[in-house]
Amino acid sequence: MVVMSPSGDIATQQRDLIVISTILMLIIIIPVILLTLFFAWHYRRSNTTAKYDPDWHHSLRLEVVIWSAPLAIIIALGAVTWISTHKLDPYRPLDRLDAARPVPADVKPITVQVVALDWKWLFFYPDQGIATVNELAAPVDVPINFRITSSSVMNSFYIPALAGQIYAMPGMETKLHAVINKPGEYDGFSANYSGDGFSHMRFKFHGLSKEDFDQWLANAKSRGTALNRDAYLKLEKPSEKEPVRYFASTDPGLYEAILNMCAAPGKMCMNEMMHIDMMGGGGKESADNRARLEYDNRHAKDGGTAATFPASGTAPRDDEKPTDSQPHDGSHVPNQLHN
Repeated sequence: MVVMSPSGDIATQQRDLIVISTILMLIIIIPVILLTLFFAWHYRRSNTTAKYDPDWHHSLRLEVVIWSAPLAIIIALGAVTWISTHKLDPYRPLDRLDAARPVPADVKPITVQVVALDWKWLFFYPDQGIATVNELAAPVDVPINFRITSSSVMNSFYIPALAGQIYAMPGMETKLHAVINKPGEYDGFSANYSGDGFSHMRFKFHGLSKEDFDQWLANAKSRGTALNRDAYLKLEKPSEKEPVRYFASTDPGLYEAILNMCAAPGKMCMNEMMHIDMMGGGGKESADNRARLEYDNRHAKDGGTAATFPASGTAPRDDEKPTDSQPHDGSHVPNQLHN
C-alpha cells in the first residue's frame, strides 16, 4: 500500500507507471475474460438456439480486432516504457520537485553516502560532517543525491515511499536521485537477502522541515561520537538489531576507503591497483602487493568462512607508484583480479 500511496515524486511517478501499465493490459484482459464467460454460456449444450456453423473458418473483422487491439497496446506500453526508463533513471539528476514544481535554481541538493554493512546501514553526510547508523533524514522538497555501496555482500537499498530499490555492491558505487514531498517517518530496509541478520536490516527515514532537519543535525552532533578508522572496523563486524547511533565527526576519506575496499590498515585500494594497471603494471618487483590485494573476511577468525576478494579506497601514495625502472608486465596482479 505504501508503493501505491508514496510520499516522494520519484515513487509517485513509479506508482503512476504501474497504474498506467495495468490499465493498458486490462483493456485486453477484461474483454477476453468476459467473452470467455459469454461463449461458455451461450454455446452450452443445452442452448439449442445458438447458431451452429461447422464450416465457418474466417472473419476479416474479427482478425482486425484480434490483431490491432493488442498491437496498439504493445505500442503504447513500449512508448511508456521507453519514456519512463530514461525519465526515471536513478542516475539522472532531478529536474522537478513534483508534477507542478521544477527544482529551483538556488536549491542545493543534499548528498548522502550509503554503506550496507552486516546487518545495518551506515549513512554519511559529507557536507554536514556527520554519520548515522540505522537512521536517515532529509528536508522536504530538497533533492537527495544518494551514493550507495556495500562493505561485504550485495544488498538492496529501498525506501518504498521515496523511490525504487537500488543495489549496494562491494567495490562499486550505485546512485539514486530522489526527493521527499511530505513530512513523516518512513520505513527503509534491504530488499536483497544477505545472510542471518537480513530480516532486521531496517532503518527509519525522516522527512523533515528545514527547521526540524537543522535540529536533527544539531542533535546528531551533540550526541554523537567520532567515527574514525578503528571505530568503523569495529562497527563493520556483523551484528543484528543495531540501535540508532550518531557520529558527530567522521574520518576524511573514510567512505572512499570503504568504497575502494581498503578501510583496513595495510590494504591496497582498488583505485590504486587500477592506477598501477593503467601505467602498465608494477612488474615482478611488486609481487609483495599480492597480500595487500587480498580482501579477506576479517570476521573469519570468529568462526566464519574466509572469502577472498580484491581489496581497495584512496589515491596511490607517491612511494607506491610504479617507476620506469620496473617492468610493466602486470605480473603482480592475481589472476582473479583480471577476471
